[in-house]
Amino acid sequence: MKNYISDLFGVEGKVVLLTGAGGNLVGEMSRAAGMSGMKVVCCDINLKNAENISEEIIKSGGEAIPCQLDVRNVSDFTDALALTLDVFGRLDCVLNGAGINAPTPFLDIALEEWNDILAVQLTGTMLSCQVFGRHLLGQKSGSIVNISSASAGPPLSKAFTYSVAKAGIKNLTQNLAREWALDGVRVNALRPGFFPTEWSMKNFITPERQEAILGHTAMRRYGKPEELVGAVLWLFSDAASFVTGAEIAVDGGFSAMTI
Repeated sequence: MKNYISDLFGVEGKVVLLTGAGGNLVGEMSRAAGMSGMKVVCCDINLKNAENISEEIIKSGGEAIPCQLDVRNVSDFTDALALTLDVFGRLDCVLNGAGINAPTPFLDIALEEWNDILAVQLTGTMLSCQVFGRHLLGQKSGSIVNISSASAGPPLSKAFTYSVAKAGIKNLTQNLAREWALDGVRVNALRPGFFPTEWSMKNFITPERQEAILGHTAMRRYGKPEELVGAVLWLFSDAASFVTGAEIAVDGGFSAMTI
């Protein structure tokens, strides 16, 4: 029985590259991938953060390398792919998790802020899918997981540009899933609910907003980073071989609530 589960959901030996690996949520996913036997490429704009996550994975007995990557630069993606192939010899899975946000009221959003959030969230995901997707298509296999959000639609207040970007990521995911379905490359999106960081608690979540969020979440609590891991590893695994174009909600029932 144990072998059946391992064979079905096992990802051991697969090579995964994650952007935004130095962050709270993607850092947890990176560690989980390493603990599951995957070879992990930890990419982040902050090299030190990528190195820290890589070191944690290695100390736990896994295999990992850090990589500095600014998702606004296509050359960083090509360099990351070259590094991955040089060290691990292949690439099987990609998770696009780099992102930024801002709570600026709509009428006060500066064009620079708008463009920067879209560049990191949406254009960065597009560039990643272009560079890594081309490689995966060439080998006729691979799994790409993009990070959507509860704000992808209907949009959340106080996150105007972020919501636009996440809606675009959902659409991009479905478009690529349709385009690449016959070529062995699956493209899906993870739709987290509320997994607040220290920054978001300070900049987004007032007592009144917290009451509204938890009142609209069936489980009446926030998510924990480790609660995203199962869905991500499943999407990487062959158990999800018939899953593409999906948006997988891990939100405590947030998307199932009305009044």
